[in-house]
Amino acid sequence: MIQDLTVGDSQKTLVKYTMPMFISVVFQQLYNIADSMIAGKFAGEDALAAVGASYPITMIFMAVAVGSNIGCSVIISQLFGAKAYEKLKTAVTTTLITGLILSVLLTVVGLCTTPAMMRMIQTPENIFADGALYLRIYIGGFVFLFLYNVATGMFNSLGDSRTPLYFLIGSSVGNIILDMIFVAVFHWGVAGVAWATFIAQGIACILALITFRSRISGIQTERKAALFSMELLKNISLVAVPSILQQSFVSVGNIFIQSLVNSYGSGVIAGYSAAVKLNTFIITGFTTLGNGVSSFTAQNLGAGKPERIKDGFAAGIKMAVCVAVPFFVAYFFFGRSMMLLFMENSGGTAMDSGSTFLRIVSVFYFVISVKLVADGVLRGAEAMGYFMISTFTDLILRVILAFVFSAYWGATGIWMSWPVGWSVATVLSVVFYRNVIRRYAGNKNRH
Repeated sequence: MIQDLTVGDSQKTLVKYTMPMFISVVFQQLYNIADSMIAGKFAGEDALAAVGASYPITMIFMAVAVGSNIGCSVIISQLFGAKAYEKLKTAVTTTLITGLILSVLLTVVGLCTTPAMMRMIQTPENIFADGALYLRIYIGGFVFLFLYNVATGMFNSLGDSRTPLYFLIGSSVGNIILDMIFVAVFHWGVAGVAWATFIAQGIACILALITFRSRISGIQTERKAALFSMELLKNISLVAVPSILQQSFVSVGNIFIQSLVNSYGSGVIAGYSAAVKLNTFIITGFTTLGNGVSSFTAQNLGAGKPERIKDGFAAGIKMAVCVAVPFFVAYFFFGRSMMLLFMENSGGTAMDSGSTFLRIVSVFYFVISVKLVADGVLRGAEAMGYFMISTFTDLILRVILAFVFSAYWGATGIWMSWPVGWSVATVLSVVFYRNVIRRYAGNKNRH
């Protein structure tokens, strides 16, 4: 259902719009976690480590998809808020054409460079072959992953956050069922995990594109919309490219950290793999709330209603805190129990490493949630310079401090770099958010 985010009570509107997005990401992360759970339970600790070792590389590809999602979502939200429907339709087809070309090119490059990427992150020999196999199958399905993320961004830009939820629920359930069949029944190991994701993502992508085409055809325009526009591609790229770079640099930073983690052996790799999946669950939740704030901000700026942005930011913070509390309790006090989702042994290096990571970072969920909601306003207002500065500060600090701290405290030192990077970057994002609010308040006063 298409929803106008420029009318009604700001907080109620944003909550109603964002909650399906948050539920969507819960299901998305559930089937990501299911990959690791089923690999660890039915194929062993080395299989869990193999899936985890390739994770930061898969996140580079995901970064391109998510960045493109953000770019098209912000611009289409603005056009929808301004009721420029002809341009909106052109923006949609321009995004899809460009996205298809880009995703095919990246698939070819990824398949050709898989072994080199696995060696670059110092993957141990005992898990190298399985890690490379998982990565090849994942990259083979990248076109589906990319176009599905773009379709999700376009649904969200029209205020429709429920339709992507339905597709994601179906995809998640299908992925978990296929995981069990391929790994627990057929004993395909990490290949089964990868093929389950490939198939579930592919079906969801095709259905999402068909549904969106039907939805967009219901929007009437005086003239037939152009198929492609370089001007709109430029506008989308001005948001998408910084978002892709931001996401990619974060992924590159994670590759450096993964390389450092890999130097401690498969036990620490397995523990980190499980813990970082649990951590990604909540961080992706915060990011999704920020994406909701982005669409809300963009639609209201397009409609000439900047005064609603502060209410949207406040609603986002309230939702983020409500989300942070249960995850903090679960990870800080019951971290070892959460790790048992992925492994049979309640002791050992993997369990100790993963539970320590969760205990350290979970305290700071209340901090990073504020940053990611503030970033949502920055993206929606196209203040991409501010957005990139705060994000790169977080990344650079975490990578440098991971190497420095690990020299003194081993693997635990790596985990300690997270809170420092998050805290400094949050301060920057909040300062930048206040600058954006003052800028739009000043512009309105002059008019």
